Amino acid sequence: MYTLPQEIEVWYIIPAIRRELSKDLIKRHKVTYEKTGRLLGITKAAVSQYLSNKRARKIKLHPKAEKEIIRSAQRIIENKSNAVIEIQKILKFIRKKKLHCEVCGNVIDGKLHNCRQVIPSYLDD
Repeated sequence: MYTLPQEIEVWYIIPAIRRELSKDLIKRHKVTYEKTGRLLGITKAAVSQYLSNKRARKIKLHPKAEKEIIRSAQRIIENKSNAVIEIQKILKFIRKKKLHCEVCGNVIDGKLHNCRQVIPSYLDD
């Protein structure tokens, strides 16, 4: 049995992105938990859990992805974009740079010995 890259995104990467967006919006932009939840399409309780490391705490994103998240938070706060579009951009960036491989290796602990077997070729673009 193997884990699909999309499953890794849903279970690990998207929650980690939301965690980092929440942290950036609250700490850098001084947005309330409630407004952060509205901006990201999550509950105030979820925001609180991200900030207290009760959700997505085991996932460490690559520094390059974290820089993209900071840029995305800025675009969201300036109303130049929304969370859905920005999360999609970040996911695309992570795929393009193959940064999801680090998450997979750390979290799945080797379940994808040879991820070339299950990662579709469109991720190589």
